[in-house]
Order: sequence, then structure tokens, then C-alpha cells
Amino acid sequence: MKSQKARVFIVDDHPLVREWLTNLIDQQIGLVVCGEADNTAQALQAISTSKPEVAVVDLALMGGSGLELIKDLRKTCPDTDVIVLSMHDELLYAERAFRAGARGYVMKGEATRKIIQAIRQVLDGKRYISDRAAAAMAEKLVEGQPVSDSPVTLLSDRELEVFELLGQGQETRQIAESLHVSAKTVQAFCARIKEKLKLETERELIREAVRWQANQPTA
Repeated sequence: MKSQKARVFIVDDHPLVREWLTNLIDQQIGLVVCGEADNTAQALQAISTSKPEVAVVDLALMGGSGLELIKDLRKTCPDTDVIVLSMHDELLYAERAFRAGARGYVMKGEATRKIIQAIRQVLDGKRYISDRAAAAMAEKLVEGQPVSDSPVTLLSDRELEVFELLGQGQETRQIAESLHVSAKTVQAFCARIKEKLKLETERELIREAVRWQANQPTA
């Protein structure tokens, strides 16, 4: 039986964002924040225990990928709906988030009311995405093209994660430790990334990853 107030769990590695979201959500009728986490392992354990109705998840987290967390939550906590709140370009990441199992996608730069609207819409059994992203996704899907024009859309979720970590200056060993895989696995990912992005050398790959990462918003 659900509580009188719908419980919301927050997953974000920025304390100020968690504090802002908690204050915002707790002021709303029928909503209450029941917990928070700043990394994927802590989030998965706490959400599995508390079983909130909604989890608001950032994609850039300590100790792992938000996309992988969403996939894990879909398996272990199927009754918890996930809304992504992220600075990442929704035209590149929203489609991935929905494939992973999210029910909503909100950009951090959007108006505060959009966040609450997304939570309530998802609680009503619907999906939430901005009109801009929905229109772009619909048009591209009809045309059979990627939602974003960036060649990075060709990368799988795991390849994109490796590409991001390369752009952040991590070496093969560090990436392997972050993703809990072998160095050879990371090297295989890098080889596929180079092939998809039409890059010849490791140096070109790193340069492109750093350039791409530098153009990503931070929050």
C-alpha cells in the first residue's frame, strides 16, 4: 500500500542540487523526499530498501554511470519510476535514458515547475519529456535517423561512458577500475569508438574525447 505522500528519492553527486531538490519537493502537496545518495552503489542499495515511488537521477555520478543505475533499478526495483534530471543534452541522452528504463527526462536548466510537472506526470503513469526533445525525436524516428546529429550517437551506452572518461583525462587503468572491467575490455571499447568516429590513432581519440567533454555543460 502506498503512503499518503508519494516518496521521492534523489540521486545526484552535488550536495547543493540535492538540498535544492529536497526543499522544492518537500514543499509540494502530496510529495516527500525519503532519501538521497551521491553514487550508484549507495543509491541502488538505498532505493532497494526504501522502495520509493519515484527516483530522480542525474546521469553523471560518482562510482558509475546514471544510465547503468537506471538499468539496474529496472531489474531490482521495477515499481520505482525513474526521472532523469541532467545537464546532458537531451537530444543525445534522452533516448538512451528511456531505453534504459527512465520514465522522464528533465534538463537542469528548465523551469522549476517542469521538475514537479515531470514527477506528477510519471506518478500518473505517463512519460515526461520536453516538447523540444519530443518533436526532435519524433521527426528523426520517422526519417530513420539518429535523434542528434553528433557522431557520438553511434556509440553504445558503455562506449559513450568510456569516451566521457577519456575526455575527463582518465587513463585505461583508471577507466577499468571505474567500470569494474579489465584493461583489455577498455581497450576493446576504445577500438570500437575509433572505428565508429572514424579516428585513426589513440592520440586522435583522446583529443576528440577531450574536445567533446570540454563542450559539455557542468553542474
